Amino acid sequence: MSEWKEYKLGDVITFQRGHDLPKTEMKDGVFPVAGSNGIIGYHNTCTTKGPGITIGRSGSIGTPLYYENDYWAHNTVLYVKDFKGNFPKFIFYFLKTLDFTQFNAGSAVPTLNRNHIHDLQVKIPTYVEQTAIATILSSLDDKIDLLHRQNKTLEQMAETLFRQWLVEEAEESWSIVKLGKLGKIVCGKTPSKKVPEYFNGKIPFIKIPDMHGKTYVFDTEDSLTELGVNSQSNKTIPPKSICVSCIATVGIVVMNAKTAQSNQQINSIVPSKDIYRYFLYLKMLSMKDELLAMASGGTATDNLNTGDFSNIDIVLPDELVLKKFDEELNPIFEKIFKNQTQIYTLTQLRDTLLPKLMSGEVRVKI
Repeated sequence: MSEWKEYKLGDVITFQRGHDLPKTEMKDGVFPVAGSNGIIGYHNTCTTKGPGITIGRSGSIGTPLYYENDYWAHNTVLYVKDFKGNFPKFIFYFLKTLDFTQFNAGSAVPTLNRNHIHDLQVKIPTYVEQTAIATILSSLDDKIDLLHRQNKTLEQMAETLFRQWLVEEAEESWSIVKLGKLGKIVCGKTPSKKVPEYFNGKIPFIKIPDMHGKTYVFDTEDSLTELGVNSQSNKTIPPKSICVSCIATVGIVVMNAKTAQSNQQINSIVPSKDIYRYFLYLKMLSMKDELLAMASGGTATDNLNTGDFSNIDIVLPDELVLKKFDEELNPIFEKIFKNQTQIYTLTQLRDTLLPKLMSGEVRVKI
């Protein structure tokens, strides 16, 4: 097998600073404007031909993003001006393994200088091996992306069924009950940070950043040990409880995939009947604006306390309707859960393989 050779990063690729484009000067078009955290708009002209790669230059620095087609590289990024004969997708994955924060040249605002990172010493394989490595990682990413898109479609289908069954076809005879009557409401709490033995265990500890863009939360940034969980009573929620963010960022709704706890910014509903689960999940999703209005009490930070949350009025359909609705929705959510399980597994595999493939520790057969 071919040996990897040492280069300076500037001998492998050339970075160029992006180009200024104020929001007021963006004109409707098909070309994405690539900012440090991703697409910040669209424009009618481009600066760079695809495929291309950017990394954050100002503010959020160093995160590589890949663009298959032509794009406008914003001045908050550095973009690859010249791949110098290397395979772009490999370079994208390779850059993900580098820590660019060590080159921060800013003070209050983190800043990345391309001249500093060009001198970084790196090891790179031949083009043929680059292609083989990128193909493996791309196949995992493509499968993950497909599953995400399937789930988005399934979630839209579930929301449509909710509107049809329980909003458009609602009956006047249906009762109005308080949310707290449909299950146990658990307000989360953070164990004492003074006891390190409470943290870094196997029980997920859900915070608002863990909730974004998900139906089910599988893994979390922080986790608790059994000791940490047992340090606070009545805070553990069983799988597939409905978690609702109620402080600061209000109205994000997820279900936990595993037994978990959450912090105090989240109120969770443990349904008293299984047929309430998907009804309540979709009901909470549909109430985002109402939840936000309830939480906006004129204070600096939006806060929907547990008492007010428990007292939300819920229009409750007849039990027969709920049973039929649950029978219709259960296969949809089971599929979403199965897909997210695969996403979790594939993501773990990709993240384990990435540094090993990029360092040459694991080699691919050419």
